[in-house]
Amino acid sequence: MKRKKTRQISIGGVKVGGDAPISVQSMTKTDTRDVDKTVAQIQRLEATGCEIVRMAIPDKVACERFGEIRERVALPLVADIHFDHRLAIKAMERGVDGIRINPGTIRGQRRIEDIVGMAKDRGVPIRIGINAGSLERDLLTKYEGATPEAMVESALRSIRFMEDLDFHEIKVSLKASDVTRTIEAYRRISREVDYPLHLGVTEAGTVIPGTIKSSIGIGLLLHEGIGDTLRVSLTGDPVEEVRVGYGILRALGLRQRGPDIISCPTCGRCEIDLIPMAEEVERRLKYLRNPIRVAVMGCVVNGPGEAREADVGIAAGRRGGLLFREGKVLRKCLEEELIQALIEEIEKMPGKQ
Repeated sequence: MKRKKTRQISIGGVKVGGDAPISVQSMTKTDTRDVDKTVAQIQRLEATGCEIVRMAIPDKVACERFGEIRERVALPLVADIHFDHRLAIKAMERGVDGIRINPGTIRGQRRIEDIVGMAKDRGVPIRIGINAGSLERDLLTKYEGATPEAMVESALRSIRFMEDLDFHEIKVSLKASDVTRTIEAYRRISREVDYPLHLGVTEAGTVIPGTIKSSIGIGLLLHEGIGDTLRVSLTGDPVEEVRVGYGILRALGLRQRGPDIISCPTCGRCEIDLIPMAEEVERRLKYLRNPIRVAVMGCVVNGPGEAREADVGIAAGRRGGLLFREGKVLRKCLEEELIQALIEEIEKMPGKQ
């Protein structure tokens, strides 16, 4: 993989683009007007590794509450603005680190000029967020639907307008709810501009189908060297969005965070109840931040080999199994002892907590 070199911008203290690591974002799902619940969710996201958080600012009350939220959390915050450009102005006055606007919902050059003017004065980057579900009407007519070409033209129209205002702190996203259209839109815009790209498949669905769509769409683009930051959109707990995001990056070797659990799917050779064991290991290791490769194997064919190659692992057989660490067998354990022995060994490893 050779990543495309893009311009670099800063969202708060997080660099996006250039040589910066591909960052993982999420979006709060609480009512922004409820300060306590929103702060609590942001803190959960931060603990999971989220690096940038976007928040909906639907009205003046939410904008006022945003100021209180800003004072209580450390993560960079992006205000998601639709319809009323004045909310973007007020959010910047209250210390927002980034603004996301959609050309399909904020119309009129004068309104965009006002947002850009304030963003220039305050050093606030703007994401031009194109969504297939809210494209401008003239583009829908011209292209007979929300095609990748229509999405790219929408983005380029806004980019050129901001460039004419001498504004270049820009990030771009082009999202659709289907994978192929999303991929093609990003490929096209990547050939046209060097601004950092925010990847995502929008309205991807609940956790399992949404993870599948996002992994294919985001993963394929990253493998082609396209993308500088990402958000996995799931109908569910936003913490899962962050976990899936890091999982995609880890699978491609782009970032390492948290446990990489290798577990066999089981078959007729498995002589131990491995599925609940693997699920328990996954649950008990969710707190880990540092990278570690953990094998939970129940097959005499591949089990010992996978366990040896992991940082720590178990290779189970009938009524028990072997505990490995860094390629060496530590001891034999009974079936009921395996998981606790594995967890205790991980807790002993320096730098793995």
